[in-house]
Amino acid sequence: MDGVRMDIWLWAARFFKTRAIAKRACELGRIQSNEHPAKPAREVRVGDMLRVSSDSGDFEIEVLGLSEMRGPAAVAQTLYRETEASRAARAKAAEERKAMPHLDASPGRPSKRDRRRIIQFRGRS
Repeated sequence: MDGVRMDIWLWAARFFKTRAIAKRACELGRIQSNEHPAKPAREVRVGDMLRVSSDSGDFEIEVLGLSEMRGPAAVAQTLYRETEASRAARAKAAEERKAMPHLDASPGRPSKRDRRRIIQFRGRS
């Protein structure tokens, strides 16, 4: 096998849950191959350097293997190697997220007792 479509490889390497999501990421410019924006049909070859931006973080990886089939996560991880700089950047971003104060969302609808207090506070009868 000489090359595999970019969207199929990203799906097989488990960067994206579906091939359609991988294709959309390519179209939006979130995937770069050798410092160039990658289209979904671009062929991935062993030795290519990819930059993948997804919800789980930004990855800089080197392609080690090709696959058109999605397999177990352990097998998918053998298809690429993440650079040390990428690992360090993702670890730093995770630490920054932990350090940020977490804002709690509202608990939902106010109870009948809470509504009475709100009405009383606003000065209505």
